[in-house]
Amino acid sequence: MSTELWCFECCIKCLGGIPYASLLATILLYAGVALFCGCGHEALSGTVNILQTYFEMARTAGDTLDVFTMIDIFKYVIYGIAAAFFVYGILLMVEGFFTTGAIKDLYGDFKITTCGRCVSAWFIMMTYLFMLAWLGVTAFTSLPVYMYFNLWTICRNSTLVEGANLCLDLRQFGIVTIGEEKKICTVSENFLRMCESTELNMTFHLFIVALAGAGAAVIAMVHYLMVLSANWAYVKDACRMQKYEDIKSKEEQELHDIHSTRSKERLNAYT
Repeated sequence: MSTELWCFECCIKCLGGIPYASLLATILLYAGVALFCGCGHEALSGTVNILQTYFEMARTAGDTLDVFTMIDIFKYVIYGIAAAFFVYGILLMVEGFFTTGAIKDLYGDFKITTCGRCVSAWFIMMTYLFMLAWLGVTAFTSLPVYMYFNLWTICRNSTLVEGANLCLDLRQFGIVTIGEEKKICTVSENFLRMCESTELNMTFHLFIVALAGAGAAVIAMVHYLMVLSANWAYVKDACRMQKYEDIKSKEEQELHDIHSTRSKERLNAYT
């Protein structure tokens, strides 16, 4: 019975040592980054197929910076984002474990060092910068959503209004240069094939999910900021308490030394 009670107490202590706020923010961050990176990568691949198949665009030979090269660069950026925030999420979880108040109950008293306070401040600053970066990513991701929404609207209106000749010119969105005329109209066969294909609808919805993932990452960064700020306040209070305990212990030691000295003097005088 005592063994079971001891195991139960250990489980309670272990569960109490988990930083649930940091864990929730980490799960939200990983979910958002996974949605953004996975769906964004597939949406970019679908965009390449749409441009090559229906807009009849081809890759430019040489080192010319065209839309396909930009898409390849965005894919590499996505790889970097996935790897970087996987590591950053682990670091924030570790920081959450070490600054959780339950750690003190598990491992006893600990010393708050200047390095520890600097690390907490560094995480707050980096998380704030990453939050601003994700806000920019969210705004940038809304651009292809807007473009595909226009294309989807043109497809929808072409079926509702008979005889309508609607066109989409890629020069409007800066995808091609002004000198190139890459547009598609409702009267063309490529337009009808594109609207009837599932590729357009799938790419559009993938970009929407990627936008939602970027928004989830922003929310995760905000959540992390709240958690880190609370941890910083805890570290600051613990530092003040540590200084108070050190001063109190020093005073008690001085009183003890004074009392011992006086006791010895009285003993020597009596002798």
